[in-house]
Amino acid sequence: MMMQPVWLGEDPTLFPPTTLALTDPNGLLAIGGDLSPTRLISAYSKGIFPWFDDDQPILWWSPEPRMVFTPGHVHQSKSLKKHLRKHPCTVTINCDFESVIAHCRQPRVQQQGTWITDEMMEAYIELHYQGFAHSIETRADDGRLIGGLYGVGIGAVFFGESMFSLQSNASKIAISQFSHWAQAQGFALIDCQVENPHLQTLGGSLMPRKAFEEILQQHTTSKMDHFKKLWQTHSGNAIFSNIETSNTA
Repeated sequence: MMMQPVWLGEDPTLFPPTTLALTDPNGLLAIGGDLSPTRLISAYSKGIFPWFDDDQPILWWSPEPRMVFTPGHVHQSKSLKKHLRKHPCTVTINCDFESVIAHCRQPRVQQQGTWITDEMMEAYIELHYQGFAHSIETRADDGRLIGGLYGVGIGAVFFGESMFSLQSNASKIAISQFSHWAQAQGFALIDCQVENPHLQTLGGSLMPRKAFEEILQQHTTSKMDHFKKLWQTHSGNAIFSNIETSNTA
């Protein structure tokens, strides 16, 4: 008998076991529900995330395997290091979440649409106001936003959602500097959701779903308050800047 994704009920904390996720398409687990903060936090804590188009119902996913970064191990190529020496910039946290997600939702080259629907955008902005969704911004030396990423932070795990660049290497700078910061702050994992050749070149690796979920059980809800305060403490601040050293070199 062909397996089908499960329709969600009214309880925002109840999801089917991820072992029921389909293999084709990889990871499709459930349909329906809403994008309320309670449901989103519950989903991410279980390794489940929404991903759907405007003409679809809400679809929930738990792919096998999972692509992840170990904090501190995002690869900086020689070309990226050379770029940083020639292009002064700053990387900040939560200075402009709404602009970051708005840039991320713009269609990529050769794409006609975006999966970041109006409903998704509104939901993650609300999650940001509640202290669970965060942006990492790359800024040029004149303060202009030139790249970045956003995602969801629950406990010691950051679930990356999307990146954008208005200038070469801007998103790579954001993820690499965020990775170093996350390592220094004691984060356990940076989730990238699905396999992606670009992320592999940056040091992303594949992790079995079971191992991924074991890390979530150990490092999400039990450490939620500590890391939520950490995000609050660092919001609005720079976590990297090479402007002075670049201008005086």
